[in-house]
Amino acid sequence: MAHAYEGRPIDVVLRAMDIVIASAVLVLLGPLVLLVALATLITTGTPVLYRGDRVGRAGRVFTMYKFRTLAADAESRLGPYLGKELTRRTEAELTGIGRALRPTHLDEVPQLLNVVRGDMSIVGPRPVRPPFFEELCERIPGYWQRLVVRPGVTGFAQTRITREDSWADKFVHDMEYIADRSVRLYLRVLAATLWRVLHRITRGEGKPSSP
Repeated sequence: MAHAYEGRPIDVVLRAMDIVIASAVLVLLGPLVLLVALATLITTGTPVLYRGDRVGRAGRVFTMYKFRTLAADAESRLGPYLGKELTRRTEAELTGIGRALRPTHLDEVPQLLNVVRGDMSIVGPRPVRPPFFEELCERIPGYWQRLVVRPGVTGFAQTRITREDSWADKFVHDMEYIADRSVRLYLRVLAATLWRVLHRITRGEGKPSSP
């Protein structure tokens, strides 16, 4: 099955865009990132960063980074849940600074380090925890095909549906992106994500994302 993970010429172009955009944003947001890290340390203590195992391209497991927005050891309590129940329980685990970070998605900025390292892309299917990935492969035929590309900081599915939609529905959108991936679609998803973030900020909205 190894041949199934072979890339396309467009992947080289998209990887170059990942490196340029992620590096530029990290430099631009550097001072803000330091402030967020300091505020997190002062208000909630250590660890400042959340580190979680995720399944990457071709099934390689990597450590994904985020600013910690949940109470200590929250993942051990949230681990068994998905969908609406996960959303409800995550809300109860949010720290004060976490409630401020989530709507702006500033908690996701450390994932740009994953992008520069090659673990992730800016655009692609959102990464899944190893136990959930195995479960989803059993429930959804062909789910392993998400591994053809690097997981993304944002994805096509995230611009179209909500976290309460089924994993099967999200998979359909993920596969549409994988099949049609191009510079144009990459930029389209990126623009749609930025619009959604700005819309939530201006309206004071924001739902918890996965821990």
